Amino acid sequence: MREKDAFVVKNKKQEVKNYKGFFAGVFSGITKLTVGHPFDTIKVRLQTSDKSQFSGPLECLVQTIRKEGVAGLYKGATPPLVGWMFMDSIMLGSLTFYRRILKENLFTPNRFIASPSGLAQHEHPIFANEAHELPTIGHAMAGVMAGATVSFIAAPVEHIKARLQIQYSSIKSERLYKGPIDCTSKIYKCHGIQGLYHGLSATLLFRSFFFFWWGSYDIFTRLFTEKTTLSTPVINFWAGGLSAQIFWMTSYPSDVVKQRIMTDPLAGGLNDGVRRFPNWKSAATAVYRENGWRGYWRGFLPCFLRAFPANAMALVAFEAVMRALPE
Repeated sequence: MREKDAFVVKNKKQEVKNYKGFFAGVFSGITKLTVGHPFDTIKVRLQTSDKSQFSGPLECLVQTIRKEGVAGLYKGATPPLVGWMFMDSIMLGSLTFYRRILKENLFTPNRFIASPSGLAQHEHPIFANEAHELPTIGHAMAGVMAGATVSFIAAPVEHIKARLQIQYSSIKSERLYKGPIDCTSKIYKCHGIQGLYHGLSATLLFRSFFFFWWGSYDIFTRLFTEKTTLSTPVINFWAGGLSAQIFWMTSYPSDVVKQRIMTDPLAGGLNDGVRRFPNWKSAATAVYRENGWRGYWRGFLPCFLRAFPANAMALVAFEAVMRALPE
């Protein structure tokens, strides 16, 4: 009887933890969006425009604020804000699931239980159970698998966001899309589900670079744990921010191509222009033809500057809410 009661209590505690993580993830998403979206808008506009429109990130920032106000920096913010809760839930949930599958079927766990990075992660609410028993390559592999999983949520969200971000007019009547709902409705009406998922393959490729994000996160965590006396939250703050920058340094060219595809006219009943890129290769070739190898790095500075504070502060917000909520 006591064992049964203990089992029930354990399950109830686990349900509370799940609720806390889900709720805290909402605040994490809001923080990440608030801190990072202006950088993202500048990045997308630089990625999808030529040199004659903006000479660099500073000019893009100044022109955007001058013509559209600060609100212009937050164009397209609603889709990722709404979608982040689901994306975080799927990302973290699938990441944990894939770690467990890899641990049970591919890696021998006993060798890695005492890993310093594992001990630090074990204390962190995001990294539960088997995460600390994986080697770095296991974390990297789980990252790729989780990235592919969350792509099916991220693709339409990022697609709508990108199309709203490149609407430069400050007068709503001159814009093709009034907002995210109108954009979603028009694309679905003219092109169906396939239209909303335009750029899915490019999204899958881009998120395959989660290999470097979660792999480097484990490496940074191990180094900070072994070489410093920092607390676990501080270790996660620095490891999270630095690993996000590693991710962008490796994945950015694929993101440039992805944005080109997602902002390419869909044509048809939308009357938004003539489609230029029938596939990923044509978009990648166009980037090189227009700006050479530098084209693949256009807009990198605002992205790089955004990576650390957005991801680090999102983690701080997550932790704060987790601590504030009752057990």
